[in-house]
Amino acid sequence: MTDPELYVPRFNVMDAGDVRPFVAAVATAQLVTVGADGLPDATFLPVLWEGDRLVGHLARANTHWRRIVDGSPALAVVTGSDTYVSPSWYATKAEHGKVVPTWNYSVVHLRGSVVVHDDPAWVRDLVTRLTGHHEQPRDEPWAVSDAPDDYVTKNLRPIVGVELVVSSVEAKAKLSQNRSDEDRVGVARGLAADGRDPSGLVEQ
Repeated sequence: MTDPELYVPRFNVMDAGDVRPFVAAVATAQLVTVGADGLPDATFLPVLWEGDRLVGHLARANTHWRRIVDGSPALAVVTGSDTYVSPSWYATKAEHGKVVPTWNYSVVHLRGSVVVHDDPAWVRDLVTRLTGHHEQPRDEPWAVSDAPDDYVTKNLRPIVGVELVVSSVEAKAKLSQNRSDEDRVGVARGLAADGRDPSGLVEQ
């Protein structure tokens, strides 16, 4: 049996230098694990990718974290913007009509082993770093230390930390790269006419 992998045609490979910035910008993932009973679980959660670790947290009330077997395989799926692409936007439609609809999107798959951290100090440190990541661009960034310590402690109890030790990374950017320059311009115009920002949805 071969290891599972993301299907990535050669023209849809995301540039290696764009992968980490993409994950940092999206900053969320669907964490997929399989419990001891063989049944899958998936949870949407905020994440940080630091070195070879993807870290995040789940609600304590979410039974997913209790079903995770420490050290078991896991998959984190990070998805960006996506959109339907109408064949009517292609310049080549007027030439020969041999066009069909498609869907543009970007996605990163991170695989590895997963560990749960039900430890207040670990979770506090994680939340502090997560908050710093999102607040840093603000003129007056809020910090966890701005709130009363006992209030922070109380609000950390309902969450549990999770850590994915990343062993493989696969990234795909399906942005009409296989179309002509004229077709890509048409897609960008069509998206703009529909009120969509084409940035990140079609290769410029």
